[in-house]
Amino acid sequence: MFVEVGRLMTDFLKSSALLLVLLNPFLVILYLVDVVEKLDRRQFTAVLIRAGLIASVVFSTFAILGDAIFSSVVQAEFASFQIFGGVIFLLIAIQFVFRGPMSIEILNGKSAHLAGAIAMPILIGPGTISASVVIGKRLEPLMACAAVLLAVFLIVVMIIALKIAHDVVRPRSEPLVDRNIEIAGRIMALYVGTVSVDMIMQGIRSWAEKF
Repeated sequence: MFVEVGRLMTDFLKSSALLLVLLNPFLVILYLVDVVEKLDRRQFTAVLIRAGLIASVVFSTFAILGDAIFSSVVQAEFASFQIFGGVIFLLIAIQFVFRGPMSIEILNGKSAHLAGAIAMPILIGPGTISASVVIGKRLEPLMACAAVLLAVFLIVVMIIALKIAHDVVRPRSEPLVDRNIEIAGRIMALYVGTVSVDMIMQGIRSWAEKF
């Protein structure tokens, strides 16, 4: 019995860690730097919590239903989702390389509409949805949803902590902070672009295997 409980907890922690790594708070905060600078701490926290709730619902749905969503509801191959998602992130990465954080224009609107924009495509993407499906196969539905909620909770807390750190440091060294954010953002965009191309190629290979 203790061995079974230990295995279950290990799978639970591994599942939460998988989603947490793919969400990557340090990359997310770079995408949200314009929102971080524009909103105060209270507004940013409220928007981020709403985005986290939206993402949690989506991830939990895919964890419970898994591939059935694509085969029965969407009636499309998961490979198509990988290719389309890869193209979206590739376009974002290309704009980020040339224009910096201002490239995500949808995040420049009113705070009332920011939660959905942050949830998709910043938090919800092909990688995180794929991870949700894997979590659903690894754990029972209730445990899978708990693992998803834990990962999203941690990502929200970490991003809020980064927002607080940004607000403390930026007034003292604004030029240095802005320059480092710009450089870090463009470097991370190269990574995102590389992962996006890999997503596209994985989708193409999945389709090719059917013929």
